[in-house]
Amino acid sequence: MRTPLRIAVAQPFCRSHDVAGNARVHAATVRAAGVRVVVFPELSLTGYELDAAPVDPDDVRLASLVAACAETGAVALAGAPVAGPERPYLGILAVDGAGARVAYRKMWLGGAEPDRFAAGPEPAVLAVDGWRLGLAICKDTGIPRHAAETLARGADAYLAGVLESADDAGVPEERARRIANAHRVWVAVASFAGATGGGYSAAAGGSGIWAPDGSPVGRAGSGPGELVRVTLH
Repeated sequence: MRTPLRIAVAQPFCRSHDVAGNARVHAATVRAAGVRVVVFPELSLTGYELDAAPVDPDDVRLASLVAACAETGAVALAGAPVAGPERPYLGILAVDGAGARVAYRKMWLGGAEPDRFAAGPEPAVLAVDGWRLGLAICKDTGIPRHAAETLARGADAYLAGVLESADDAGVPEERARRIANAHRVWVAVASFAGATGGGYSAAAGGSGIWAPDGSPVGRAGSGPGELVRVTLH
């Protein structure tokens, strides 16, 4: 029988291009969260810097985050550019005590992203303790087809790392409610807070988790350093 799953959405402090430093902040967040799965925003390990070098899953700069996951038994879903055969992808690294691997590559690119990145090939679902967690990055959440195809793979929940400006702070919630209502699944969104590249001098924050009926069960404020914990059941 599937047991309840304790998860958190986080919006950590982030310094552009500082993978080692950001990994240490992620590690501290994982320890503070005390949950099984921690979701981080889009490009949380590099900042929204489209010229950032791809992060290899075996990069020694991730060692602090791997260690924190080993100590706590957590899985961290961190955002980073990852290598591709011709151009890099915008990715999610799934990090646990054994190391890191590329769990998902963003399918729907926006703004200047297509000039630098390739679109990911397919949806992805991550299995954790009997739960099947569908993965998404930012613009993916605004494409109904993405949620439908991800959840058609048997996902029980839809987890996303996003970046929106403070002026568009309502966008992640609107999308989360729509997905939850349409598919009757849990939706968790980790939303970047603070300043980063790409013209985002003030990101929205407001990370949250929504129940299958679309109601919010936990919300963060707009500032960096906040996290929200919820038990999925």
